[in-house]
Amino acid sequence: MKIFCSRANPTTGSVEWLEEDEHYDYHQEIARSSYADMLHDKDRVFKPMADAAVKIVEKNGFSDKIKVINKHSTEVTVGPEGDMPCRANILVTELFDTELIGEGALPSYEHAHRHLVEENCEAVPHRATVYAQLVESGRMWSWNKLFPIHVQTSLGEQVIVPPVDVESCPGAPSVCDIQLNQVSPADFTVLSDVLPMFSIDFSKQVSSSAACHSRRFEPLTSGRAQVVLSWWDIEMDPEGKIKCTMAPFWAHSDPEEMQWRDHWMQCVYFLPQEEPVVQGSALYLVAHHDDYCVWYSLQRTSPEKNERVRQMRPVCDCQAHLLWNRPRFGEINDQDRTDRYVQALRTVSLLLGEPFFTTSLLPWHNLYFWYVRTAVDQHLGPGAMVMPQAASLHAVVVEFRDLWRIRSPCGDCEGFDVHIMDDMIKRALDFRESREAEPHPLWEYPCRSLSEPWQILTFDFQQPVPLQPLCAEGTVELRRPGQSHAAVLWMEYHLTPECTLSTGLLEPADPEGGCCWNPHCKQAVYFFSPAPDPRALLGGPRTVSYAVEFHPDTGDIIMEFRHADTPD
Repeated sequence: MKIFCSRANPTTGSVEWLEEDEHYDYHQEIARSSYADMLHDKDRVFKPMADAAVKIVEKNGFSDKIKVINKHSTEVTVGPEGDMPCRANILVTELFDTELIGEGALPSYEHAHRHLVEENCEAVPHRATVYAQLVESGRMWSWNKLFPIHVQTSLGEQVIVPPVDVESCPGAPSVCDIQLNQVSPADFTVLSDVLPMFSIDFSKQVSSSAACHSRRFEPLTSGRAQVVLSWWDIEMDPEGKIKCTMAPFWAHSDPEEMQWRDHWMQCVYFLPQEEPVVQGSALYLVAHHDDYCVWYSLQRTSPEKNERVRQMRPVCDCQAHLLWNRPRFGEINDQDRTDRYVQALRTVSLLLGEPFFTTSLLPWHNLYFWYVRTAVDQHLGPGAMVMPQAASLHAVVVEFRDLWRIRSPCGDCEGFDVHIMDDMIKRALDFRESREAEPHPLWEYPCRSLSEPWQILTFDFQQPVPLQPLCAEGTVELRRPGQSHAAVLWMEYHLTPECTLSTGLLEPADPEGGCCWNPHCKQAVYFFSPAPDPRALLGGPRTVSYAVEFHPDTGDIIMEFRHADTPD
């Protein structure tokens, strides 16, 4: 059966009705789930998806020992006629997100201890501890605050000062989760040691009530307290012999053996306002949390023991943090980017717009600028200049260090054959996702370029959107050895013929193929299908063919990349 679904087209701005298969939402959820990515994490305790778990249990010969109850834990009943005949003495679960408690771990554990498990049960994981470190970081602070904009004019330097309500706003309340290992140590100054903020013993009664936990520390150096970096670890057993940690490399006990993860990362929290700190002068870092969220404050005096949480969770009151995401704040605060706009503006009289829209996910969604420019074409005088004057779509073939895992089958996981789940995910990918690109901030995901970057399509903003499609096809040679995992695509905006802004590669790759990506933008990743064999080291296909078509009536870009010697 087919169904009609409405969607707002991010490129054209129009509302469209699309005919979809009735199972499209199911397939999309499975394809984007990252379940396999979690199973690639060798440190992780996991519970497979319920609809695949029964088949996996049966295939591995445990049907007489394992009963799968396809319910939320709060709906499970205990008793002679219930889902469980009696309370359990072991609780094995995984309810954690990057923030630890953001997926409802506290209320779920609280309910389980009250209704599902014995008083002296053993929980796996056994205990979790949240750590924090206070830092000064102009780069990360630029993701939360709007800096003054400096512009060189004929009258000297002029400064555009942000509104007072934006400057005083505490910012967005949600955590900023990133691959902290990809932030250069040069981008922040450590102000405190790593502080254990609070622990949760999952084998005992857990409370979901709001609470705060303070830690006294003496700043390691004087500076401006701006950002709290935070992560957690879990001890799987009571003795703490088996531990899974999210610590970044500088706080990790064995940096050479770190497990790559995309399902759990590290947290960046912004203090409501930056505060000066003096080396050696004691302060108190306070971790506040409710049943789902964590936030931090800095205090000069000790909070009283068992004090009720008085500081409310910071909430944006200037509206800017609701309109712009954090990469957008960083983009606006990028002085080099501002200088390029000023340089271009000195040369022309023009219609100026910026290709940034909050509805955009993939790089070419910002071609909405072209459609808006076309809508006002009748109001432009003869010879009017439009800036940016043009845009171009670029691509490069890459080998990922780790991101390939989100599309790689597991096969066998800790002795369990999970091909059933692999096949289910593959069917969901084949339904649509394997033919589409997905957005990723590649500054967080290291990769090597195997080809030279090339330009695929050009979009002339001096002219209205054309009526006919724009097409390109060809073959690209791979110049470096490695596994070709994906093609990465991005847009470049040509303010003038001499002045260009890239949303992707910022400079040529180094001799080994190392890439420097724009940290304020997401790039589009088109994973090759079938995925390369992760056991292969070198060799494999040495050319990639591509076909790309821009449809102006829908704003869609249809593409196909494949190894040139891969059979149809």
